[in-house]
Amino acid sequence: MAPRIRWRLAATGFLSRSPSAVSFLLSSLLASGTVAVAFFWFVVSSSRRPVLAVDGCGPDSEGSWSIGVYYGSSPFSLSPIEMHGSNKSNNSAWPIANPVLTCASPSNAGYPTNFVADPFLYVQDSILYLFFESKSTTMMKGNIGVARSFDQGGTWEFLGIALREDWHLSYPFVFSYQNQIYMMPEGNRKGDLRLYRAVNFPLKWTLEKVLIRKPLIDASLIQYEGYYWLFASDFTRFGIERNAELEVWYSTSPLGPWKQHPRNPIYRADKSLGARNGGRPFIYEGSLYRLGQDCGQTYGRKVRVYKVEKLSKEEFKEVPVELRIEEPKKDRNAWNGIRYHHLDIKQLPSGNWIAVMDGDRVPSGDSTMRFLLGCTFTLLLILLIMCIGFLVGAVNCNFPPNCCMTSSRRNETSWLRNHPYINLRARRYISGMSRYGSSIRERIHLKTRSGKLVLSFLALVGIAFVCMSVHFLLGGNGAEEAYMFGGQYSQFTMVTMTYEARLWNLKLYVKHYSRCESVREILVVWNKGDPPKVDELDSAVPVRIRVEEQNSLNNRFKVDPLIKTRAVLELDDDILMTCNDVEKGFRVWRENPERLVGFYPRLLDGSPPQYRNERYARGKNGYNVILTGAAFMDSEYAFNKYWSEQAREGRTFVDRSFNCEDLLMNFLYANASFGRTVEYVHPAWAIDTSKLSTAAISRNTQVHYNIRTNCLSKFSALYGPLPSKWEFASRPDGWDI
Repeated sequence: MAPRIRWRLAATGFLSRSPSAVSFLLSSLLASGTVAVAFFWFVVSSSRRPVLAVDGCGPDSEGSWSIGVYYGSSPFSLSPIEMHGSNKSNNSAWPIANPVLTCASPSNAGYPTNFVADPFLYVQDSILYLFFESKSTTMMKGNIGVARSFDQGGTWEFLGIALREDWHLSYPFVFSYQNQIYMMPEGNRKGDLRLYRAVNFPLKWTLEKVLIRKPLIDASLIQYEGYYWLFASDFTRFGIERNAELEVWYSTSPLGPWKQHPRNPIYRADKSLGARNGGRPFIYEGSLYRLGQDCGQTYGRKVRVYKVEKLSKEEFKEVPVELRIEEPKKDRNAWNGIRYHHLDIKQLPSGNWIAVMDGDRVPSGDSTMRFLLGCTFTLLLILLIMCIGFLVGAVNCNFPPNCCMTSSRRNETSWLRNHPYINLRARRYISGMSRYGSSIRERIHLKTRSGKLVLSFLALVGIAFVCMSVHFLLGGNGAEEAYMFGGQYSQFTMVTMTYEARLWNLKLYVKHYSRCESVREILVVWNKGDPPKVDELDSAVPVRIRVEEQNSLNNRFKVDPLIKTRAVLELDDDILMTCNDVEKGFRVWRENPERLVGFYPRLLDGSPPQYRNERYARGKNGYNVILTGAAFMDSEYAFNKYWSEQAREGRTFVDRSFNCEDLLMNFLYANASFGRTVEYVHPAWAIDTSKLSTAAISRNTQVHYNIRTNCLSKFSALYGPLPSKWEFASRPDGWDI
């Protein structure tokens, strides 16, 4: 702190004239900054995503909505697209996984968008059109976007903005009537419900008419028993009635005129009842069903289904039924883990059903709440530092008596002088602070044990405030999201090999990795002992335990026709790393599915070749092997290669050594290709949990290395040498540094 500034603060009575006390205060500030940087580097940065090269997809107080596709033989047997084996080879999406449309689609096309929501399908021959709300990044209002699919919803081509107005638009209810295509979007800020007609479908629309001069939201209509019925909500309601009101209107034509149902409003008190519409009504087996939003805990928490039992010009009655769509279990790591508030169900010409759903991984107002909490903890930190400064004598409360009598300019009285009552109260307050401050400082002597204990406690509280401030202001939404490649997401199967003595590791492993977004299933290869029951494992995905007859390391790569994904992550049960690092590895593998992509590099060279640790590879700035104890691979290619006749002698040597199955896989890859066969991804951190138990496989490192060196000599003689090396830090994203 500059001497002149410090002297002026001291002159006002705020800052102590003691250099040692002021130095202590400055040291506290420096320590707070150091803690903030360390917490950001080791905790926050490990899950932060890279900044997008395009505009859009920014944090939004309304959420981060995206859209997924579901299929089923009926509206009540829907399951996500990844369960139906839809594949796309040019981006290694084996299988294609939800979400199939995100903010990236319009943003990459030049329409910066924060999120996409409220999807509605329109089927034309074998082509699917998807209309949805596109929240503009620049105008911060909704427009109506449109995308097209030629493969039943697996891939979508963003066509553009179909409808744009000066006010917010959403909920683009699209339907056909008398050979015309109409759209009835929500635009309550205009104060009415409008109908648009397609002039040049799907991108050009014109206003057809105003249907109802009332600010109705999420209006849906359907023809049923001789009438057209319109369900909507009046958004002018306040308090508990907001998002809790439902009105019914009826007409002989979707073009009107519309009449109110005599029982309006049908609902008006409970937001969790699903009063506000959550998609298109549909008819199944002769019964009418209405979709509504449960807004009880947060806006758009989930979709509810109601079977309409009575609907006439005098009566209305509906009862809830089960939707039967499996609830996501991965919390914020799932694209719809926190809420899903819209579902549009259509029957295809084939007789099967397709549905589009929007989902969000954060609650409503999440970005605003995180900012406010971050600012709150920052303010608390500042106050705490002032408190510590006061205790050590760096900050005083002994303000001069005339501190409230100063004027702002020469010969000009201050505002406080012109308000005697306020002036008197302020002086009394400052005097009280001085008396109580002196009393507290006299009672707490920092050189005593109790004084040091108080100061230590305040320091720990300060560290907590620093971490919370950084977490809320810089830590993002707390989700470890999957990485898109080629405009799509996919999934993989995790495979781990273990036995009864390592059950503790397995339980921790399953609980952690099953929450990673792209994990489809966890396969446990049980090599020895009595296997646990699946329900003993806390998992968000299916877990399958494959019990082996022989305790062999070769079982890790056994061909398994029950694996439903091409990508598998072979990961030892004693390795714990972040889901974000796992997702990075999967993204890199999808770029090059013919390679082994993993997290533990080695450089195995020399004549004869010698096994060494990662430090050696770092010193030589290169690697030629990826340990398959933590590696992605193509299960069809790798497993068949490992169990080929060519690899028989190598597998026999693995059984004899009870080691080196990962090295054998590297030799088989290298022997079958003239190109690059391995790629490294640097994890933010990785913990070896075997060191926390007594069940480590290889405790004598030197003996372990000697065995692996013998394996290198054997495999080199059988399959030829390994390639020279590939350098670290060769990726532009820096993931292999």
